[in-house]
Amino acid sequence: MRIALVITSLGVAGAERLVVDLADRFASLGHAVLLVHLTGTAEVVPRHPDVTVLGMGMNRSPLSLLIALRSVRRSLKAFRPDLVNSHLVHASLFARLLRLTLPMPRLVSSAHNMNEGGGRMRMWAYRLTDWLVDISTNVSDEAVAAFVAQGAVKPGRMVTMHNGIDVAKFHFLPKARVQERRALGCTDRKLLLAVGRLHALKDYPNLIRAFAQVKGQVPGVVLAIAGEGPLRAELEALVRSLGLVDDVRFLGVRHDVPELMSACDVFVLSSESEGFGLVVAEAMACGRVVVATDCGGVREVVGDAGLLVPPRDPEQLAAAILHALALRPAVTAVMAQQARQRIERLYSLDTAAKKWLALYQSPSLPSA
Repeated sequence: MRIALVITSLGVAGAERLVVDLADRFASLGHAVLLVHLTGTAEVVPRHPDVTVLGMGMNRSPLSLLIALRSVRRSLKAFRPDLVNSHLVHASLFARLLRLTLPMPRLVSSAHNMNEGGGRMRMWAYRLTDWLVDISTNVSDEAVAAFVAQGAVKPGRMVTMHNGIDVAKFHFLPKARVQERRALGCTDRKLLLAVGRLHALKDYPNLIRAFAQVKGQVPGVVLAIAGEGPLRAELEALVRSLGLVDDVRFLGVRHDVPELMSACDVFVLSSESEGFGLVVAEAMACGRVVVATDCGGVREVVGDAGLLVPPRDPEQLAAAILHALALRPAVTAVMAQQARQRIERLYSLDTAAKKWLALYQSPSLPSA
């Protein structure tokens, strides 16, 4: 099968890492894969040598859009895909425009959140162009329901396709635990970890305020935050105002996430909104105790293998973190095993790739 994947960018984020992992897995199964990213430089790239990656360098200008449409059209005509799968809102709208001038055997449009980071106009654009796709997907049942409720798609025109975790990559690494904890200066201290862009939807102020409460009862605890984004200065100011400068580590973009996850004692997700919660699944695959806000598809991921609290409630988040830190080692070991087994059973990359290929090859996709 010849598969073309089109995504807005290849930055260090959950959707981008998933698409790169899927591209690798499809290629390893013998499929021809073309991966097109519209903007920026590729920060995450496929490892399989047979995946062709094309960057368009597109910006916000109408001329840049026209040039990119022409270039991708030419590339797809040469590649002759059996299916095009677009990911994230800008790439999905781009692929729909492209289909007006380029015949595509099949076009699948994939969202990765409750509203793809936009408001009514973005949902209206989805609905207006829905007739141009064969089927849309989203990463959780709750995200699908949100798109239907917002009028972006009609019922039955969007299906759930859960994210997949490369369990061969994300697993507990004992040596890395020792090394990373030494590097972070917390060899004999409890370590909390959060991973994700420093963006409003991740609600890091919620985490930092909860951590201030935890710090009052567990003096030696450290919080590490891996990720970069527009709110870094604001978050650093909040840390200073709460007197936590010596206890919070902003790590920036990291490419050793499995190692960091192995190092932590508790992984924390503080988001106010998530589509799936990919980092939660990755932490579970690494055998970590997870404390997460109950938003989007996170409940579907965690099940009974972690602790869930309401979003935007630092008091309850702090209480859950304190509970997790106080667990006896034997209980922690059982939770770690249950978490790993849940991801292997339900959300492994192999499972996800098989489901995607079954969707791609389905004799009859739902129609408008």
